[in-house]
Amino acid sequence: MQESIRIGQIGLGYWGKNLFRNFLQTPDCLVTKVCDVEENARSRARSMQPDVAVTGDAAELCASDDVDAVVIATETPSHFPLALQALRADKHVFVEKPMATSVEEATTLVEEAQQRNLRLMVGHLLLYHPAFVHVEKLIESGQLGEVYYLYGVRVNLGIVRSRENAFESLAPHDISVALAFLKSRPVAVSAQGQSYLQSGVEDVAFAVIHFEDGKMAHLHTSWLDPHKVRKMTIVGSRQMAVIDDVEGVEKVRLYDKGVDFNPSEATFVDYASAMTIRSGDIRIPRIDMQEPLAVECRHFVESIQRGTPPRSDAKNGLAVVRILEAARSSMRNGGARVGL
Repeated sequence: MQESIRIGQIGLGYWGKNLFRNFLQTPDCLVTKVCDVEENARSRARSMQPDVAVTGDAAELCASDDVDAVVIATETPSHFPLALQALRADKHVFVEKPMATSVEEATTLVEEAQQRNLRLMVGHLLLYHPAFVHVEKLIESGQLGEVYYLYGVRVNLGIVRSRENAFESLAPHDISVALAFLKSRPVAVSAQGQSYLQSGVEDVAFAVIHFEDGKMAHLHTSWLDPHKVRKMTIVGSRQMAVIDDVEGVEKVRLYDKGVDFNPSEATFVDYASAMTIRSGDIRIPRIDMQEPLAVECRHFVESIQRGTPPRSDAKNGLAVVRILEAARSSMRNGGARVGL
């Protein structure tokens, strides 16, 4: 494997400081340079890592000979231009979600990374979260049976943004999980949202992602809500699972509930007579928790060292942006179903 990967990071704000902390602690990784337009952020970086080089110029960082990979943790509208600049400087890229604001931009990044044989990874954090990984393995093993549908709630009275709506800010997490769990091609999106605090910026959104085999994912996102909820429910033919990321320890609950069907008991006039409701035990599995961001950062470094695509690669990022763009169009058209 390649020796230590030299990281340059752009953006040291609310989420960027967490990435910086984790990359400092990631094996086979050296953070050599950081960039932020705010002097306070640069000073904070120096206090955490005295020998790190600092700059306020992103172009300077991307052009640096002592940087192998660029981490981008800035506001969403700047993700595309910064990622493109870094790729064209022949740097591997980790960019926070969403990777771009349009399908056209995201496609450009996919093509640029492919042409240059560079790793481009998107910060779809839940794909590295031990609780979500545990449930995904249960799905793959068949323990839940056929997954019919899922729904996610990601709400809080939290950070209000002005350059992206609540769905664009919060939903990429659950979209990436829905794609991983349902393992089917999304075909359409219908979404509705409302702007209460700022004109044209939806504070709350409800969206349904339709999949080609009839499966669906319903997502509720809001930064204008009295509760802090980070929960996903997965309904399968054999069992059902609930992931509650606000829970401190018991993050996953498995419900032995479902509807059993005995065809021999069905009648021509009463098909439901062959169905029996099953309500069994509730199980809380033991999960070895690690900080998801630490797992994600380590995965990025290892993907560069091994020359392998990261799990949340550019194509995964494009798939999420495609759904975000369709949801935006649906909201602008009164919730109309928009094909993918």
